[in-house]
Amino acid sequence: MNSRKNLFITSFALFSLFFGAGNLLLPPLLGYNAGENWFWVAIGFMITAVVIPIIGILAHAKLQGTLYDFGKKVSPKFSLIYCILIYIIAVAIPSPRTAAATHEVAIHPAFGTNPLLTSAIYFALVLIFVLNRSKILSFIGRFLTPLIVIMLLMVIGIGLFSSEMATNVSQLETPPIIAGVLEGYQTFDAIGAVVVGAVIIISINLRFKVSFEERKTLIAKSGLIAGLGLFIIYAGLISVGAYYGSQINIDAALSSDMQRANLLRGISIAALGNFGNTILSILISLACFTTAVGIIAGTADYFKGLLGNSQLMYNLTAIIACVFGVVVGQLDFHSIIVIAIPVLLFIYPITIVLILLNVLPKRFSTPLVFRAVVIVTFIFSIPDVIGFISPSEYLNTITEYIPFAKYQLGWILPALITCLGVGLLSNKRSLM
Repeated sequence: MNSRKNLFITSFALFSLFFGAGNLLLPPLLGYNAGENWFWVAIGFMITAVVIPIIGILAHAKLQGTLYDFGKKVSPKFSLIYCILIYIIAVAIPSPRTAAATHEVAIHPAFGTNPLLTSAIYFALVLIFVLNRSKILSFIGRFLTPLIVIMLLMVIGIGLFSSEMATNVSQLETPPIIAGVLEGYQTFDAIGAVVVGAVIIISINLRFKVSFEERKTLIAKSGLIAGLGLFIIYAGLISVGAYYGSQINIDAALSSDMQRANLLRGISIAALGNFGNTILSILISLACFTTAVGIIAGTADYFKGLLGNSQLMYNLTAIIACVFGVVVGQLDFHSIIVIAIPVLLFIYPITIVLILLNVLPKRFSTPLVFRAVVIVTFIFSIPDVIGFISPSEYLNTITEYIPFAKYQLGWILPALITCLGVGLLSNKRSLM
């Protein structure tokens, strides 16, 4: 098989594994609320939903191991705990969320079925794909992703040309870039990068016979192409949401997840007529499905490797993850997002710093730097988690002295200073 075809299949598969429920539903409402500031909100969204995840794929291309390799420089025990936490979170939140979004936007409006039936059928199909994992890369890359991209471009392209190109006044309560960064958290794409990156590596090994360097180049180029695709789609969805802000009325009394669904449905119908509902239903179902397959396959891969490359453990993990998905998938999309926020505020900063540290040159990413940065990031993330769960005046007086803490980003500056300080100190000692 020629290298160009390999690149095409891998890039499309990677895009599809990233692009799930949150990726489709979050950007339009973000643009709608941002109004005239949609461009700056898009820049912030790209940082956490495109740039960081693609750097994660580049880190995978460099390491070509498992998620365990991302944290092993901190310590083997830390990396083990971190991996287990990431995979539990992945199958507990983003995976069931794909079923919830599919039910609410695509299935229930058309058929009126209950969430249990939707989740059961949905995860039964996911399980079939996961148990036939050697075919995942090819089928998703060749067939499902092109279909998703074509439908997305139809909605965005026709939507932009048919809108009045007028925006509302911004309704954001935080600076636009910060609002975009925080909303990008909700896509789970940084966590997705470390999970599906491992799926891509194993799928490439099973599908293509290529050397380490060829694999490194293939993964890196695929990541950049997938990132470009995500950038175009996100920017398009945010801008469409902003420009339709003056044409579609969103009931403020509705929950945010219903606002997202109604806005996206309104845009699809305005762009494509009544056919837009059908397009939206297919689009949501495919985008969510491919992401769930990637998450569960990645989780099953990890526990398979953890227990001596046991195929039985792979199958058992996949079944448990799908059963769990059926149970949690009965919650509505909004409830899953609310549950996700404190979890993300805890695990996302650590994931981001591990991604960034793993792409730095070795002399700037020593075990000492890894340990110091992760510890500092963890400590300065605690106020964000506590502040969301149980806000208090005492906590506010503490966070007033931490830059960006009021935006739940208090960990950024301490982590950066620690990385630079410990890195320079380590290099100075090595030269003495």
